[in-house]
Amino acid sequence: MLPGSLSASRSDSDAAIEAAWTIVLATSHAAEAVAAANRRQSFRVTGDGQLEAVESSDPEAVVCWHPGAGWDTALPVTDPRRALMELYLPITGATSARPVTIGHLGQSLDGFIATHSGQSQYVTGEENILHLHRMRALCDAVVVGAGTVAADDPQLTTRRVPGPHPLRVVLDPSRRLGTHYKIFNDDTVPTLYVTTARTLQPGETRFAQAEMATVADTPNGMDANAVLQLLRERGCHRIFVEGGGVTVSMFLQANLLDRLQVAIAPLIIGNGRPAIRLPARDALSECRRPRYRVFRMGGDVFFDCDLRDLGEGPEEGTESIPLVTRII
Repeated sequence: MLPGSLSASRSDSDAAIEAAWTIVLATSHAAEAVAAANRRQSFRVTGDGQLEAVESSDPEAVVCWHPGAGWDTALPVTDPRRALMELYLPITGATSARPVTIGHLGQSLDGFIATHSGQSQYVTGEENILHLHRMRALCDAVVVGAGTVAADDPQLTTRRVPGPHPLRVVLDPSRRLGTHYKIFNDDTVPTLYVTTARTLQPGETRFAQAEMATVADTPNGMDANAVLQLLRERGCHRIFVEGGGVTVSMFLQANLLDRLQVAIAPLIIGNGRPAIRLPARDALSECRRPRYRVFRMGGDVFFDCDLRDLGEGPEEGTESIPLVTRII
């Protein structure tokens, strides 16, 4: 392929991603109002990035809404915008009546999210980093544990993509963190610092620039259900548990995740900080095997698992995939 052709191909791909993301953002903003109408509708996207209702037969229709189920793409399978839209529409269809909580982990081939010393930037590739920023833009709150803040000092903003910043939530049951981290000193984006009641000092309401809140402690750590309830009461119906392994595992063990996203990078760490860790099971029949979809995300393989579906294996529509196929 000539260099010019390669550039044109990359340009076309970037344009398709930008167009698809505009549609995804529009569905995110419109879901609550469309759900309230409680009828099947098709929509096109206008020049200013808004959804406009059209007949289902309209060739400009890009998405349709199904009451009780959410968004679905109306694009043909050959449309380059379709894959990115299919990844995010299950998230943007969530409403106050049908909330969603999503966990995410980026791990190596051998199941680690960081080295033994805690270095994790970056296990996964650039596309997965962009995915994290997109997920933040689509969700009302992004949740991380104290270990993630200590290791990465993240900002948890959407600076790499168009879209609103979420409420940033840090879980620190033992108050191991100091106030010097970036997330506690940026008042342009709201931050909630959540700890346990036993660690709170009389009269405390702020942790540097962050608001403080407390939840109950349990013998197994922080009460994940109480955290979720705290955020729901604040109007957060799309909650993104971004990491790390301890925090995602806490929500997974409590059966509070609706979806689990796992990006697997072509990297072997050997030993380090593990991804998911749950109580041991004696039999494979006791282990969960959720419905899933698989995406290529740069050099990573990305699993999107629907933990609400009791069926096993790939989601509907993927049965025709060859048993062995080369994708890269």
